[in-house]
Amino acid sequence: MHDLAREPHIEGHFESSEVVRDVVIGLSDGLTVPFALAAGLSGVVASAHIVVLAGLAEIAAGSIAMGLGGYLAARGDAEHYASERIREEREVVERVHDEEEEIYEIFEQYSVDRVSAGPVLDALKRNPVAWVDFMMRFELGLEEPASNRAHRSALTIAFSYIAGGLVPLLPYMFVDDASSALRLSVLITLIALGLFGGLKGKLVGTGALRSALQTLSIGGVAAAAAYLLARLLNAHHP
Repeated sequence: MHDLAREPHIEGHFESSEVVRDVVIGLSDGLTVPFALAAGLSGVVASAHIVVLAGLAEIAAGSIAMGLGGYLAARGDAEHYASERIREEREVVERVHDEEEEIYEIFEQYSVDRVSAGPVLDALKRNPVAWVDFMMRFELGLEEPASNRAHRSALTIAFSYIAGGLVPLLPYMFVDDASSALRLSVLITLIALGLFGGLKGKLVGTGALRSALQTLSIGGVAAAAAYLLARLLNAHHP
């Protein structure tokens, strides 16, 4: 008889939340901003070729700007983690009693009394590196960023922006009339938002349908607002 009790328990957790966040940022902006630009231009120019050129220029500039923003944000997170870790390393040496009390306070949040927490504290005091790791994670809620996080974030956001931005421009590449292309652009942009939301929900475990509807509604509202603003500005242009 097969002994199920001896089978290793393997839990499946999604561990790429930062990558998903970067993809969401890049794709969502890429789908909405170029769409708004193309939609706004469709009301004032009849040539789809002009819309495509303007859209590609915006995608190039937008992907660079978004990628740079992601890079700076990730670098800021890494620098913040490093500075906080230096401070914790100093405090476990210079303010031992205060750090011990903070350990007890952390365990009290999980209904663990001081007596039960004592052996854990003693073990951490024998391993200063682990003590600092514990304080960074449970006191400050900080995880050490990956060494290549900034570059990876920049590239992920930039390429996601490009991929998202090309979607609303596709009809303009194959349809000469800008007004007709606009109607197709609306349709495929909404479909892309729904598909992307469903895939995101499946990856992170929140439910494909729920995530698809959420992304579709939020992205649709954002795209519609951007479109209306662009048309309003065009209507008041001298």
